[in-house]
Amino acid sequence: MELFDAIGQPHTRIASGPATPRIVSLVPSITELLCDLGLAQYIVGRTGFCIHPDAIVKTIAKIGGTKDVNIEKIRRLAPSHLIVNIDENEKPTVDLLSEFIPHVIVTHPIAPSDNLALYRLLGGIFGVEKRAEELCAAFETAYLQLLSVSTPKTMLYCIWKDPWMTISADTYIANMLGLIGWKTWVSPTSQQRYPIFEWDDALLSQIDGVLLSSEPYRFTAQHVQQLEQKIARPVRLVDGEMLSWYGSRAILGLHYLRQF
Repeated sequence: MELFDAIGQPHTRIASGPATPRIVSLVPSITELLCDLGLAQYIVGRTGFCIHPDAIVKTIAKIGGTKDVNIEKIRRLAPSHLIVNIDENEKPTVDLLSEFIPHVIVTHPIAPSDNLALYRLLGGIFGVEKRAEELCAAFETAYLQLLSVSTPKTMLYCIWKDPWMTISADTYIANMLGLIGWKTWVSPTSQQRYPIFEWDDALLSQIDGVLLSSEPYRFTAQHVQQLEQKIARPVRLVDGEMLSWYGSRAILGLHYLRQF
């Protein structure tokens, strides 16, 4: 049976026999998902940002960051499969790696429900369909529980400071927040997925509050206090992993959203 990744590439289930997959993951949330699928023993390389689950990933070789990978180190690891993401990894890098890695799996979840296809894609390729369906069931339960919670608001979600940056409406984070009726403020002048913005009266008149993410910029409680004094709007520090990481952490993310 053929399985298709985010760019329509077909993949097949790994062949049974003495050969085992050798996986390099360039996506932190996917590394965690692979571990939750019971595939940790097959991961031979991961980025320095792949930090969950800690006890497992610290035994796996680091091959650089999500965008500055060590090509030759990956070559020496002789992977059979490479897992990448359209937003997180650079296409020229992936093209170089594809010259010597037989199977490149491209991911690109945009909506929370895309996680179901992601679980089944990896479960199907690596022969852990049963575990993938268990994750699907857990996700669907959490998803249905969350749909009963809705408080319409317009929020400004901040991912960076100096310059200040936010997210566009077609991002995974925006779609996660949309599950509880929270619309993310969108820049009227920028078509970028992560636009720069200024704190002006026009912006403040359109938002009900501000969310400061714990990643990629490490906002803290001190930033919350300082910004509240500056803009006179409610400001909340949020766990960026819970709102931006897809894969198995998305299940925890749905439960996290219920607390809002």
